Amino acid sequence: MKSEASHQLRKLRKRTEIPSKDSMGSLPEELIATILVRVPVKYLLQFKCVSTKWFDLISSPEFVKTHLSFSAKDYTRHISLLQLDTLDTNIKSCSVSSLFHDSITEALDLDCPMKYPHQRVYISGSVNGLVCLTDRFDGLVLWNPSIRKFKKVLDFVPTQMCRCWSMCGFGYDEVHDDYKVVGIFSSMIKAFFEAAIYSLKSDSWRTLEDFKPGVSYCGEAKFVNHKLHWITFRRRRMCITSIDLVDEKWGKLELPNYNKGRDLKLGVLGSDLSVLCNNDERTHSDVWVMKEYRVKASWTKLYTIRYPENYELSPPLFTYNKGEILLAFKSTLAIYDPKNDSLTYPEVPNVKVTGFYNRIEAELCIESLVCPDLPNED
Repeated sequence: MKSEASHQLRKLRKRTEIPSKDSMGSLPEELIATILVRVPVKYLLQFKCVSTKWFDLISSPEFVKTHLSFSAKDYTRHISLLQLDTLDTNIKSCSVSSLFHDSITEALDLDCPMKYPHQRVYISGSVNGLVCLTDRFDGLVLWNPSIRKFKKVLDFVPTQMCRCWSMCGFGYDEVHDDYKVVGIFSSMIKAFFEAAIYSLKSDSWRTLEDFKPGVSYCGEAKFVNHKLHWITFRRRRMCITSIDLVDEKWGKLELPNYNKGRDLKLGVLGSDLSVLCNNDERTHSDVWVMKEYRVKASWTKLYTIRYPENYELSPPLFTYNKGEILLAFKSTLAIYDPKNDSLTYPEVPNVKVTGFYNRIEAELCIESLVCPDLPNED
């Protein structure tokens, strides 16, 4: 990642030609590019108005990629998207660094591009600052909340049904520089299943021919190592099913040797695939991490997180550089410190969850300039 960022910086320096009459024209051109790639998104959007040269620089693919590489390594550029499990489209955001460092964290309301009265909108993944939103029927939007741009994805209607239920996964094909959505569709009436993949670069859907029906897909897809992963059931046997977004081939991974009968949820801890195993009594959860991808023996139980109430724990969201882990319980956020096996609860005053069935859904997102390549704006 470091060598790639250096390469992109060299390219940026060659194309950064700021005339002396500009407000920063007295600075060396290479220094201007080096500074700007480290600036937060909200200021870069303002800096686009400095001049045509600055607009072209900040909008260039090289700059966007280099800025993203810096943001990915800077946890102050990470935000947590929060959503309450209610029939509305309200999505809030709060700073991850604020959750770890501040006594009180403010959650900001975002203008969600999917607005349906009395219909749930789901966050189906976030990659490089782009967020995939779906209503799990025919509505699908790719959205960058940092730059307030979105793209409504073309509807995909499977050939043998007019109304379907879908489960989506969202990821990035680094080889082809393409963002892709995998949809698994099932008929509400007939026992028919179909899988399709959407390419942002071509703005089109294609049916995945080698998809095998008869498998139950559980939970949200997790993107690791160029692949999307689901926990799946087939004939009472559980495993992890994956699809490679580069060659679009399906595969399987073995689960860790957890205590059977527990509720399992996939997650991502750092850059590794993780599994959260909730015990039946909901008193604690084991966190397993696959240290070496595709090697079953590398599954390692890192933590056993115990909690005082009958909570439903979601997979870990983020690991701070000191080892603390950001978690989402049923109705609150928490920070787990493995050094002393303790939990603390950040105060987010304007995020309130009430009712037995309501819970916080959280997704990690990186601030970025990546655009879903569309003319739609707020």
